Amino acid sequence: MKILYAEDERQLSSAVTEILKIEGFEVTAVYDGKQAWDCLQNDYFDAVVLDIMMPIMDGIQVLEYMRLNEIFTPVLMLTAKGTVNDRIEGLTNGADDYLSKPFAMRELVARLHSMIRRAGEYRHSVLKSGNITLDTASGELQSDTISLRLSNNEVELLSVLMKNKNTRYTLTDINKLVWNGKKDNSTAELYIAYLKNKLNRINAQETILSDENGYYFGV
Repeated sequence: MKILYAEDERQLSSAVTEILKIEGFEVTAVYDGKQAWDCLQNDYFDAVVLDIMMPIMDGIQVLEYMRLNEIFTPVLMLTAKGTVNDRIEGLTNGADDYLSKPFAMRELVARLHSMIRRAGEYRHSVLKSGNITLDTASGELQSDTISLRLSNNEVELLSVLMKNKNTRYTLTDINKLVWNGKKDNSTAELYIAYLKNKLNRINAQETILSDENGYYFGV
């Protein structure tokens, strides 16, 4: 598994890089945001670790460039501040996770494995049903003539329903299958409503329906 590790504190970078290599990762270490962006344009990585506070380009700028250029490699942000605003800014711009410094190496390793595993479930997968396609990597939902972009939560939910067409799921089932029980039923119901609206907007032949046995994707 190839990791790009962007951190301007060279002593910390050296220590983390050595431990990640021991854990079986192939690590490319860079020390500023421009170096990180150059690497991302010329090589493939399974995950990226970006320190927010870096010279030339900060971590948020690198993240913005990645998403604008449709590089959807999972990103973990590092912040020395640990403030709510730092987390919100990173997550809003497309980060997948964050850690506040100082951090435990075991936690960094665990989070990297989790991000890579989760990304692998959706990467390079295009689901088709009726007159629509869902690109699970980019989040693009497309019909014959119209396309729009879904959020990560919407992609995860619609992927499960499309892969298991006409299978009935309760809200509790959906919460467990899609989000490992981390959301409540009202949130699941809200995302179902979002998706039904978007499917209607692109004139999808199929949509999310419900009966006495639960919710399902079909006609």
